Amino acid sequence: MENHLVLYELDKMMRQWRHHLHRNPEFGFEEEATARFVTQRLREFGIEDIETAVGNTGVVATLRLGNGDRTIALRADMDCLKIHETTNLPYSSEKPGFMHACGHDGHTTILLGTAAVLASEGGFDGTIKFVFQPAEEWGQGMKAMIRDGLGSRLPFDEIYGLHNKPGLPVGSFEVRPGPFMGAEDGFRIVVSGQGGHASRPHDCRDAILCACSIVSELQTIVARAIDPSELAVVSVTSIKGDNIKNAIASEAIVEGDCRHFDDSVSLRIEETMNRIAEGIANAHGCSIEVKYDRVFIPLVNDVHATEHALKAAEVVFGPEKTNPDAPRMGASEDFAQALRIAPGAFVNIGNGDSAPLHSPGYDFNDDALAQGVKWFVELVRNRLPVTSSQ
Repeated sequence: MENHLVLYELDKMMRQWRHHLHRNPEFGFEEEATARFVTQRLREFGIEDIETAVGNTGVVATLRLGNGDRTIALRADMDCLKIHETTNLPYSSEKPGFMHACGHDGHTTILLGTAAVLASEGGFDGTIKFVFQPAEEWGQGMKAMIRDGLGSRLPFDEIYGLHNKPGLPVGSFEVRPGPFMGAEDGFRIVVSGQGGHASRPHDCRDAILCACSIVSELQTIVARAIDPSELAVVSVTSIKGDNIKNAIASEAIVEGDCRHFDDSVSLRIEETMNRIAEGIANAHGCSIEVKYDRVFIPLVNDVHATEHALKAAEVVFGPEKTNPDAPRMGASEDFAQALRIAPGAFVNIGNGDSAPLHSPGYDFNDDALAQGVKWFVELVRNRLPVTSSQ
C-alpha cells in the first residue's frame, strides 16, 4: 500500500512538472530555464553529481550505487518547436510561437521521475547517467554533447531513450532491432542564369525554367538510381526565384529533404543529384551549385539492447501490449548520434488518440508518464542487477 501511495504522489508531481515545462517552452540551445528546473529537481532527489552546460544547455547527472562497474545512460530531450499552440489548455504555452509540440516536456518529466525513483529506492548496482539533451529538433544537440565529452569524459556502456507515439494506445510499447528511424539529408541547389525582360526570353538563360527541369528529374533518383528494396524519399519542398513578374529570373534556388535508412543510399542520392543538376544546367546554359547536408543520421538499434528493452517492456506493459517488430519510421531522431558511440535502443510508448506530433493541437498524454518511468526503472534494474551476495 505504501509503495502505491508513493507512486500516486510521484504521478501527481510529474503532471505538475510536465505542465510547468509545457507552459515554458524553450527552443534548441536556449533551454536555460528548463536546465535549471531539471537541475533543481535532481538536487531535491539527493543527486549531487550534476554537470551542466554539456553541449551548451545540456545536463548530465550521475547516480552511483554499490560496486558495479557498468554504466547505463538514459536520455530525454528538452527543446520545443517554433509552432503556435492552439490547444487552449489551462497550461498552454505562455510564449507565442513556441510550444512543446513533440512531447519533449513529457520525455523530460519521465526521466526526472525515473531519477526520483532510483535515487530514493535504489535496487541497482552500478552507475546511471541521466542525460537531458538540448536541440534535438534540428539535429545538433547530441553532437554538441558528444563534443563536450558525453561518451568519452562522461562514459557509459549502453544508452536508452524513448518517444511518445500518437495513435499507439497508452500502456503500449514498440521497438525494432536494426534500422528504426530514417536519416534526414537537406539539399540546396542554386541555379545561376542570365536574367532579362520577360518579352525577350531568347536573350536570357532562364534560371526558373532550368530549376523546374531539375525538380522534375530529381524524382527519378528513387525510381531509377536506388535499389527498389531500399527505402528512400527525395522531396523538393521550396523553389525561389527573383520574384519579378515581368522579368526572366537570373537565379533560382531549389531546396528539399531526403530520407533513407542507410548511409550508402545517402551517397547514391547525393551523387545522382549532382549529376542530374549539372547535366540539366549545362543543357540550359546555366551554372549550378549543389549543397548537400546530412542533418540526421539513420537510427539503428543494437540487437542485444533491443532485447533488453523488450524484456523490461514485457514486465511493465505486458507481452500482449509489447510489439517487437514495429514498422520503420521515416521521421528522424537525434538520439541516433548516441547509438554511434555505444550500443543502445530507442523505443516508442503510446500517447493514445492525440493530435499528430509537430501539430499546433498536440499535447503529451499525462497518463503515459508513469508507464515511461516504470519501463526505465525496470530496464536499469535488469541491466545493473543487485547480486544475492549484496
